[in-house]
Amino acid sequence: MLALRLCTVKKTTSVLVRALISQSNGSKSLPDMSEGHLPIHVNNVRSRLRAIVGASTNWRDHVQAMQERKALHTLLAQKQEDLPPKKMKDSYIEVILPLGSQPEIREKYLNVHNSVRFGRILEDLDSLGVLICYTHTKHESHQRSPLSIVTALVDKINLCKKVIYPDCDIKLTGSVSWVGKTSMEVKMHMLQEYDGVYSPVLDATFVMVARDPENKRSAFVNPLIPDGPREEEVFKQGALNKIKRTDFSTASLLKMAPTAEERNIVHNMFLNTLDTRTVSFRSRVLPPNSVWMEDAKLKGLQICHPQERNIFNRIFGGFLMRKAFELGWATACNYGGSRPFIVSVDDIMFQRPVEIGSLLLLSAQVCYTEKNYIQIRVHSEVYDTDTKEHKTTNIFHFTFMSENEVPQIVPKTYGESMLYLDGKRHFNAIMKETREAMNAPAAA
Repeated sequence: MLALRLCTVKKTTSVLVRALISQSNGSKSLPDMSEGHLPIHVNNVRSRLRAIVGASTNWRDHVQAMQERKALHTLLAQKQEDLPPKKMKDSYIEVILPLGSQPEIREKYLNVHNSVRFGRILEDLDSLGVLICYTHTKHESHQRSPLSIVTALVDKINLCKKVIYPDCDIKLTGSVSWVGKTSMEVKMHMLQEYDGVYSPVLDATFVMVARDPENKRSAFVNPLIPDGPREEEVFKQGALNKIKRTDFSTASLLKMAPTAEERNIVHNMFLNTLDTRTVSFRSRVLPPNSVWMEDAKLKGLQICHPQERNIFNRIFGGFLMRKAFELGWATACNYGGSRPFIVSVDDIMFQRPVEIGSLLLLSAQVCYTEKNYIQIRVHSEVYDTDTKEHKTTNIFHFTFMSENEVPQIVPKTYGESMLYLDGKRHFNAIMKETREAMNAPAAA
């Protein structure tokens, strides 16, 4: 389900970069729809969203603002056929992050390594994806949109740059690429200017869903009509992505037993950790250059303040992604002993909203390693202080690359073995797509 383009520090780096640039500029990218569209400053994206929804900028007014949205129920379409079809260019948006031309905004995006904080980019991508969907569903006669559009899934974010420069302008572009009845796939691209030329940095695919004004039930969205062969190819890929997501979910280790090959992997790892002196099921020995999985995790806690709310007065999804990424990065850094570089984000499911005032518990776990790659899984849950219940909100998957080869992660329990196999599945999918990207013929 992934379409990763990956850069490494090995000898394959230059080949892979050329593959990425060819693919980003080739037939698989979205058509050039920039004509007639003025770029939006990154600081204006959230304000545009508030204007579209009618959200209050003051926390004390949020209850009244949400009450006013109830009246918008009458503007909802009763069936999708009542809505006018849209084209991809109708939702196309460009956003400028002027790190080079406006130095005063750099500090928010700067990390200790003098490069751009990727967590901040995740926030900007999430906001842009929602704005793109509101642009697709815009009705000229409606001052405010009756739809509540929220992020359902981050399908993939694939990077081709190890470092994002903090003093060069960044351009984010995107458009709706596929539409179902109530859901929309959005493809976004990030480029950075260097020596007067914008070069690709990452590609992202998000899935958004439309809800009623109170965010309680699904709502119909405008159908999408591809315009020309290139858009038809993009639309077809969006439909295939949905099928792949369904197949991946069906084969989940939470629903089905591991394959025969996977069972052999787990059993061989178990045999490799047996104590030959006792030959006991209970006695386990850690192999050389290895780490027990239970010793490769970090945890964090966030109190969810109103400052981090979205336009619907829940915790902003981009904020959740940033916090999960930063904990995942810290876990990879601690495990590998050197600075890790993010190469892929995939399969982030938003299972339930996070309310203001919640206690958000994050747990990052190294679940698979191979050479200098580290696969991190971050589990996010909210804790209700009244009921004492824990409820999962998100699962995040990050692939990092360390500067040096890292120890092998070794599961001890059956549950850890399932985490290991799940991490291996994600990593193998990434490597498969990387090979396909490298072997794909260059665009004419």
